[in-house]
Amino acid sequence: MLTPSLFTPPPNMTDAMRRARRHMLARTGLAWLVMMQVMMLAFPGYLRHGARAPDAQRSLEQAIVLMNWLSLVLCVPLILYCAWPVWRGAGRALSQRRIGMDVPVALGILAAFIPSVVATWRDAGEVYFDSVSMFVAFLLTARFLETCARQAVSGQSRDGQDIGLLRSADRLAFWFVCVQILLAVLVGLYWWRAQPDQAVAVTVALLVMSCPCALSMSVPAALAARHAARLRGDADGARDAAGLDRAMRRVARQNLHGSLAWHLLMTPLAAFGWVQPWVAAITMLLSSLAVAANAWRLARPAGDEASGRRPGARSSDALAG
Repeated sequence: MLTPSLFTPPPNMTDAMRRARRHMLARTGLAWLVMMQVMMLAFPGYLRHGARAPDAQRSLEQAIVLMNWLSLVLCVPLILYCAWPVWRGAGRALSQRRIGMDVPVALGILAAFIPSVVATWRDAGEVYFDSVSMFVAFLLTARFLETCARQAVSGQSRDGQDIGLLRSADRLAFWFVCVQILLAVLVGLYWWRAQPDQAVAVTVALLVMSCPCALSMSVPAALAARHAARLRGDADGARDAAGLDRAMRRVARQNLHGSLAWHLLMTPLAAFGWVQPWVAAITMLLSSLAVAANAWRLARPAGDEASGRRPGARSSDALAG
């Protein structure tokens, strides 16, 4: 029997849930493949400003043009297929006249992809295909983790406190997205007037930072960890429901406050132009992984090997502390 984990498929998993997980995994895998290829193709562009002989510089510029076109071709299926859930979610939200969590993501992708296409066509300006591919790959990785966490607790009974935590996280993510979009527009306009060549990079970095992946999975990850801990406790005959509930709420608050603090720390750096779009994409992924890792502390056996206890046989003090 498999040991219950944070992302264990639920026993009541439907065909629709199974298809959703399979399609998300396929999109994520393809996005990572495209990202690795585009990053390699972008390497000549990183060498553009080095000192070299005129002939070598002309050869490098020709290579950069070719690599940019190849990156554009590779990014087309990334945009159309891998990022399709983003376009669908953003379109649904806008059709209902509301700002969903996919809206800033869609804006971030378009703000980086369209100028890159124009720069490639004109053979002038900066391209951000590497940032686009990294953002989509890291975003889908975070979304896959969130999907697994939500599926792991689907069909489970929740009390009023659990529902309250979920609603609080959704409200926080909503207002965070609204503020970040407004900030990205205002800061982008400032940079467009002050230093136009940096405006696109700063705006894209801020829009990437507005992705609330870590915020939206904070509570579902904690709920999934509590469910896995309960399953392990049932299997071993050791379960402290009250201690698990207290630990879950503590972990959920840690996830929410920690991910929000991380965003608030990185946003001013991005606004001042000190964070490149690809760095913003990495920080987005790291914040989501940190949320999952913090939740996993609740689900894993604590000190089993050191203390000689069986997995799941933990005290209420260890759970709550």
